[in-house]
Amino acid sequence: MTQLPGKAPCTAEPQPLLEIQPPLEIQPLLEIRGLTKTFPLRQGLLARWRGQPRRAVQALTDVNLSVRRGETLGIVGESGCGKSTLARTLVRLYTADSGEISYAGLDVRSLEGAALRGYNRRVQMIFQDPFSSLNPRMTVAQVLTEALRVHRMRPAGQIPARVTELLSLVGLPPEAAGRLPHEFSGGQRQRIGIARALALEPECLIADELVSALDVSVQAQVVNLLLELQERLNLTVLFVAHDLRLVRHLSHRVAVMYLGRVVEVAETQAMFESPRHPYTRGLLAAAPSLDPGQRQGAPAISGELPSPLDVPSGCAFRTRCPQAFDRCAAERPLLQTTSDGHEVACHLYDQGYPVHALPDAEMADAGMADAGAAEQATQMARP
Repeated sequence: MTQLPGKAPCTAEPQPLLEIQPPLEIQPLLEIRGLTKTFPLRQGLLARWRGQPRRAVQALTDVNLSVRRGETLGIVGESGCGKSTLARTLVRLYTADSGEISYAGLDVRSLEGAALRGYNRRVQMIFQDPFSSLNPRMTVAQVLTEALRVHRMRPAGQIPARVTELLSLVGLPPEAAGRLPHEFSGGQRQRIGIARALALEPECLIADELVSALDVSVQAQVVNLLLELQERLNLTVLFVAHDLRLVRHLSHRVAVMYLGRVVEVAETQAMFESPRHPYTRGLLAAAPSLDPGQRQGAPAISGELPSPLDVPSGCAFRTRCPQAFDRCAAERPLLQTTSDGHEVACHLYDQGYPVHALPDAEMADAGMADAGAAEQATQMARP
């Protein structure tokens, strides 16, 4: 693998992470309301002949989110919860079944032709795998030039200078323009993916697992690059990730997804210091700690993630929740705002008080049959 001049080798010490800046506006730039997406499964001839109903994967169900201009919204959850599907639906790589996507007042789902191209220029996506998202037969210059020509961002004579400018923006030398993707390291390929997204001068970036395919030694470099670009270019970022520590550092707010639904949304500090939903508390409990002397104060989530082909009735998390009671199986909880500003979808908050403040007797009435289960709920509520 060719090492470009001026780049640190993979054995370099990780860089310290930069500080995140506050969002620019309170009004939302991107609003999502009731977004639903399913993927029907193919049926064989025998199944169709027998008249068997067609099954579908419930990838997204009634998703509601808003993103402010200049904000970084972190989206977290287990694999298969719908994070990447949401990202691809927002950029129209997938077509939503129902719901609304509003961007700066535009109805995104109804856009066509020139209006859709304009939206695609304003909202760009950085894909998870920097190798498979780049055409292996095209040089870096061809990759960047293609976007500039399709959207007519520069006259033909100015395109080479713009390519050099984009490479410099992401920390790559001008000679990288003539190389193919396989000649770069993983971190360098991800920088090329970022440069391709920035070529169209977008207002919003959707970063799908931006650093999950990279070595730890280069993750901080890419994250710092994203923070620098966000501050310099006034970007709005949707940051999809598994790494909770990275999400905590990067995000102004965090949305937690489970089986295609948003179960909790809150400011980052409040989310990590006082999580509300049992699933969020389980995720934070399962995150490894860098302090070897710190004990694991709460148990990780038990059980397996249900199949999206057979989502449990009512609350989808009830089959793994230690605090589930009868209503959880009969009725799906809606995302509602608590007194402290959290948005949470859990029946334990319908009474108007947080579950971790309930007395043991009231916990038992909510379906916790013994004091041991109540103590477990109390432990899970602690940050």
